[in-house]
Amino acid sequence: MNPQEILSHFGIGEVNTGVYAGGEWLEAHGTTIDVPNPTTGETIARVTLASREDYEKVVANSVETFKRWRELPAPKRGDYIRRLGNALREHVHELGALVSLEMGKILPEGIGEVQEMIDICDFATGLSRQLYGLTIASERPQHRMYEQWHPLGPVGVITAFNFPVAVWSWNSAIAAVCGDTLVWKPSERTPLTAIAVTKICQEVMAGSGFEGVFNLVVGDGPTVGEAMTADRRLPLISATGSTAMGKKVGPAVASRLGRTILELGGNNAVIVMDDANLDLVVRAVLFAAVGTAGQRCTTLRRLLVHRAVADKLVSRLVDAYRQVRIGDPLEEGTLMGPLVSQRAVDQMMEALDKAREQGAHIVFGGNRIDRPGYFVEPTIAIVPKDAQITQEETFAPILWVMEFDTLEEAIEIQNGVPQGLSSAIFTESLKNAERFLSAVGSDCGIANVNIGTSGAEIGGAFGGEKDTGGGREAGSDAWKAYMRRQTTTINWGDDLPLAQGIEFA
Repeated sequence: MNPQEILSHFGIGEVNTGVYAGGEWLEAHGTTIDVPNPTTGETIARVTLASREDYEKVVANSVETFKRWRELPAPKRGDYIRRLGNALREHVHELGALVSLEMGKILPEGIGEVQEMIDICDFATGLSRQLYGLTIASERPQHRMYEQWHPLGPVGVITAFNFPVAVWSWNSAIAAVCGDTLVWKPSERTPLTAIAVTKICQEVMAGSGFEGVFNLVVGDGPTVGEAMTADRRLPLISATGSTAMGKKVGPAVASRLGRTILELGGNNAVIVMDDANLDLVVRAVLFAAVGTAGQRCTTLRRLLVHRAVADKLVSRLVDAYRQVRIGDPLEEGTLMGPLVSQRAVDQMMEALDKAREQGAHIVFGGNRIDRPGYFVEPTIAIVPKDAQITQEETFAPILWVMEFDTLEEAIEIQNGVPQGLSSAIFTESLKNAERFLSAVGSDCGIANVNIGTSGAEIGGAFGGEKDTGGGREAGSDAWKAYMRRQTTTINWGDDLPLAQGIEFA
């Protein structure tokens, strides 16, 4: 499909409104922005952003719909999410192509992102029959004690450009079966995929009486983002982005005693021991470091290699990097597309300049590519262990390589950064693996053995520690963040015994 066919499939015109509420696309009254194709730098469409008044309409609709949606039995809510998953299946290739067109990730990754949405819809559908509470033994005779979970309220979801729809689905599918409604603020860099997904939701919910479950408000930070974080009508804000963004969102929501789910920066490391299977390492590193042009929060940024195998591994990685085909992400055979913007290219070059000043030796890449769009070479740089640049997250395909002598030293280097999202070790030793996974090992929210740092499955809770924000989304019991817990005690006897044996008469 060419770009115009992709846009036409979803009815995306030359100028589009970014405001949807209650089953209707509303006129937007903010500024109109250009949406560029990062492969060419050319504008592919324009979107009119929401004003503060538009935002108020969206949230008011979400609040009203919540009052009715929360009373629908959870399995019935799950049925709507099942239908959403099926609708996504009908558009998987077109929506994947739109992700690639607008964001720049290669088509297999774009389609994979849509598949991730489908998977989370399947997961949430099953979850709708498993929102379990506990039965608790009461110390008082003829008393029954238990806990139950109730819908929380309208949930605000702020997503980043790199996963323009999948991260929204982690939140929306689960929040919806929990009985919440959604207010979605996507990145202004990737509003078209958000519009397309919302149109699919519109089709699924049409005629249900619950058209206001999924709402969209494309807007900038000062107009919409700050309004959401300050809005008491949104008891939970789930925000994905940079650590700097999270340090604004977190305190703003906390100041009104609201809840947050923060998915922030990653500065992920792989430890390669001297007994590692280097065939596995090369394949895992290539995808983790180069996939999505290094623009995943789980991208591999620091490769910690045992001194005994460092030269051999770096040589093999350089050979593998030479095979990476860079180009149009929609073309078959392309392995790396563009960065999202010219600013992203500039930030990569600035990081490499800093690295050189700190003693880095670039062994592959390191340059812009002279062609239309925002293309760069994936880069491998050997750096000193104390290089300050390795403490920062550069959202680009740069791999910092550092050598170590012992596992304890490697773990110290890995954990010695502010971020704590994803980590991995490659080893054939059970002892090494278990030490890495122990309380004295990786301090990250994700710790893998003999696989890379990226490509998490939706069944596990996703998120990290420290400057990554501490949030958890998708699998396991992450659903509890979208509900409120209620502890209940029922006295079915004729007496009124007090807890702790207190006598009050």
